[in-house]
Amino acid sequence: MKNYFIAKSRRLRSTPYTSRIEKQGVTAYSIYNHMLLPAAFGSLEDSYHHLKEHVQIWDVAGERQVEISGKDSAKLVQLMTCRDLSKSKIGRCYYCPIIDDNAGMINDPVILKLQEDRWWISIADSDVILFAKGLAIGNNLNVKIFEPNVDIMAVQGPKSFKLMEKIFGEKITKMKFFGFDYFNFDGAKHLIARSGWSKQGGYEIYVENTKSGLALYDKLFEEGKELNVKPGCPNLIERIESALLSYGNDMDNDDNPLECGLDKYVSLDTEINFLGKDKLKQIKKNGLIKKLMGVIIEAKEINVSKSIELLDKDNLKIGELRSGVYSPHFKKVIGIAMINKPYYNLSQTFKISINGTIFEGKVCDLPFI
Repeated sequence: MKNYFIAKSRRLRSTPYTSRIEKQGVTAYSIYNHMLLPAAFGSLEDSYHHLKEHVQIWDVAGERQVEISGKDSAKLVQLMTCRDLSKSKIGRCYYCPIIDDNAGMINDPVILKLQEDRWWISIADSDVILFAKGLAIGNNLNVKIFEPNVDIMAVQGPKSFKLMEKIFGEKITKMKFFGFDYFNFDGAKHLIARSGWSKQGGYEIYVENTKSGLALYDKLFEEGKELNVKPGCPNLIERIESALLSYGNDMDNDDNPLECGLDKYVSLDTEINFLGKDKLKQIKKNGLIKKLMGVIIEAKEINVSKSIELLDKDNLKIGELRSGVYSPHFKKVIGIAMINKPYYNLSQTFKISINGTIFEGKVCDLPFI
């Protein structure tokens, strides 16, 4: 497959770390929230093994923040998500599906409660800020909404805890998953959360002071030499094995959170008010017509740039593959697919055409590992 360069511009923004990662050997970019997101540092499989054994530093500044503050901030944030945030606590992160009036997924961000009247919505790849502003204007809410200058770097992998302890002390290793706190470095205060888009453990550093952030980036590599630190990025193999969903790939506005297996983040039996609540109640009552499932395919390679039909033995469509990759662990292609009713059972088999060749596959549960 021929490779093409991305033409950089103000519309497709670089990050504060771009000059660093280009010297460190980034080989591919994607675009995420109108920003450059590193997509590869050489071999995907080599990076996968390294992530599972050592520690990586990721430029994930494309994970932008939507800040909502003011008297009605909590009301607006709750209106946007089907997860009950009425008992949310300052210093905690919350994974929250954001949906529209038809219960269609708008985004699946992590929401940070900074103060009782101040929130960060750490978004996946869609323009949540416009959605938030529209709801605020339409409901005449007293809020301030903007994108703060926050550029996240992530420290991921089993050795991430040792590396962060070397710089910030033992306190940071005591932080609970999805908790956050403030830590000082080079004269600046950084919000650091125990989170990240991998299942290998780690942290996300919400950098507001660019000068200090770049100094910290360099310090992480300096202190991490004995831990075999390397630059990295969200790894397609690891994230599919772990069933970490990707908005725009595995799900979009045509899907609802129940179909996406996000039932535990849907609060229908409480008094909270959110957009699409009645629609979700109706969907739950009527039953699902499709469902995100795992698939295992008897193939050695795949490249999914658009949905691929899955067919049964009679050539009837049973669903579509939305993400897929070769897994070194299973030594087969694995993927995430939206499977139609009544085919989303674990004994369902199918066939799929990959580059003109037909392969057999079967539906399975998520996560794979």
